Amino acid sequence: MEILTGFLDAVKGIFYSSGLVNLNWQNYAMIAISCVLLYLAIKKQYEPLLLLPIAFGMLLVNLYPEIMSPPSVELLTQQQADAAGFNTAGHAVQIIDGVKYFENPTYGGLLYYLYQGVKLGIYPPLIFLGIGCMTDFGPLIANPKSLILGAAAQIGIFITFTGAIFLGFTEAEAGAIGIIGGADGPTAIYVTTKLAPHLLGSIAIAAYSYMALVPIIQPPIMKLLTTKKERSVVMEQLRPVSKLEKILFPIIVVILIAIFLPDAAPLVGMLMLGNLFKESGVVDRIAKAAQNELMNIITIFLGTTVGATASGTNFLKFDTIKIIVLGLIAFCMGTAFGVLFGKLMYKFTGGKINPLIGSAGVSAVPMAARVSQKVGQQENPGNFLLMHAMGPNVAGVIGSAVAAGVLLNVVG
Repeated sequence: MEILTGFLDAVKGIFYSSGLVNLNWQNYAMIAISCVLLYLAIKKQYEPLLLLPIAFGMLLVNLYPEIMSPPSVELLTQQQADAAGFNTAGHAVQIIDGVKYFENPTYGGLLYYLYQGVKLGIYPPLIFLGIGCMTDFGPLIANPKSLILGAAAQIGIFITFTGAIFLGFTEAEAGAIGIIGGADGPTAIYVTTKLAPHLLGSIAIAAYSYMALVPIIQPPIMKLLTTKKERSVVMEQLRPVSKLEKILFPIIVVILIAIFLPDAAPLVGMLMLGNLFKESGVVDRIAKAAQNELMNIITIFLGTTVGATASGTNFLKFDTIKIIVLGLIAFCMGTAFGVLFGKLMYKFTGGKINPLIGSAGVSAVPMAARVSQKVGQQENPGNFLLMHAMGPNVAGVIGSAVAAGVLLNVVG
């Protein structure tokens, strides 16, 4: 009989600790959303390197919320400790209203500790280090005018920032929402952890979703704002860039930005350090480690823990819908302003600049540049815009980091 009672108590304990009792409808809704995102990452291959760990982190936290629980301290009286078989020797003591309590610390969940790299702003700059090792700034150096297009694509960030304030968000929240328009996931995460960490799940998912949807969102905007003649422009081949120029570029950029906008120094500094690793040619082992092993490890930690912030109670709010809509507006406006400035350059250069490369000013590298190439070739099969579009594209990476520095300085 005692064995049967013990068995039933064990079954009852398992049941009452299971998700059948402890999960609510928000958790089940987020589980469904995470499965959709996993489908998009695996079947459609929409930014799978980040969307897959983000979706799985979301799945985990809604199945087992304790995986993101912070550490806590339980206070036990001597009588409670004895009843629980808790050895009080060596444990800290608190006296509350004359009663002695012993501290019984409990550990936090696994992803809580990994998340500290996001919360402390460590992972995004390390991602930028790896990006720097994979980035060729040659097209930007060969055509410095493309820096204007990279800057123009960031205008949508600041317009959306203003719109978010009108919709009732605080300045800090509006800054974090606006940065989605840069189409740079690590930058969006970095700014959000500094300005509005409670919005991290919504903003990260919006930012990476729009990065993944670049081939769908951008072409209609590009075609709407340009004529067939403008899209058919064949640009002249870029001049060769010397090794010395490529070595000096990251050094000069980091000096200028760190002096005039120090809040952008962590992101830009790590981006340029990675690029210097690559271009110097003397630290190949470090460059390969930064763009492969280190970046892969940080990507796993970053994606999974960011996804784990999207629990049902935090994510399923009306503000989330507003953030997703505002993020889409910011991204579309960034694309539009890049193309419009490309049209201005087309006029001022007598038709030598194809306006399509302006859409690559958002920092979704190299996807946005590939979209410029694809749309250009649809109008003129002999048109090769990829290298020309890479100039605004890598300028957009710098531009989004600079925009982040401005927002942190103004509202941080």
